[in-house]
Amino acid sequence: EVSEMSESSKQNVAHGLAWSYYVGYLKIVLPRVKKSMEEFCSANPNLLVCRKTWKLHILIPLSCDVYDDLEKADSNIQYLTDLSETTMARAGTKKRVYKHSLYAIRDGENQLWHCAVEYATPLQSLYAMSQDECAAFSREERLEQAKLFYRTLEEILQGSKDCAGTYRLIAYEEPGEVETHFLSGEILWHLRQQHLEEFAVHEGTPPPSPSTALDSAELNLQISASDLPLPLRSDGF
Repeated sequence: EVSEMSESSKQNVAHGLAWSYYVGYLKIVLPRVKKSMEEFCSANPNLLVCRKTWKLHILIPLSCDVYDDLEKADSNIQYLTDLSETTMARAGTKKRVYKHSLYAIRDGENQLWHCAVEYATPLQSLYAMSQDECAAFSREERLEQAKLFYRTLEEILQGSKDCAGTYRLIAYEEPGEVETHFLSGEILWHLRQQHLEEFAVHEGTPPPSPSTALDSAELNLQISASDLPLPLRSDGF
């Protein structure tokens, strides 16, 4: 009976996707991220000067709108290179390759900020389900599931010792009106925060608190603690 209730309300979809994403991907690649960053920085010492940014930055758009090409999503995001690959046998596939792409993010002053960034790929499944009649997945349910996916993934990663300090979740709600450089702005906000955190450690002073940006902690507070989270705003997506 409990299983039927969970299935009918689709509570198990985002929860399962978050665990699958962690066990089948993040748990494998995140512990190797800093080593890849160190190898890259040895050859390119002037690009990733802030060690706080030596992480995989994971984009979580609540709309589940995922671009396969980040450069097409925002012209201020430029592909730079790939970090070193991790190769291993996985589920019958010999020499399966895992790798991350490094990007240069251009700010309003034409300065370049560098980081490894990619979308959380399970969001593509949530979006596809909302477009498929067989799944009977409405836009409102997709929004709820996106928030539940984020909250579940955050809880999983916070409890993982192997992944500590290797990731940064960038969850965001896209504006109603089109903003050409909204995505690069979101990434830059997180990069600047990490630079401030590293500077504060060296100086012994806490970084200033953000005033307007929607960061991970703020988003988490806006999500209902119940099994079915409430939408962030009344008009939905």
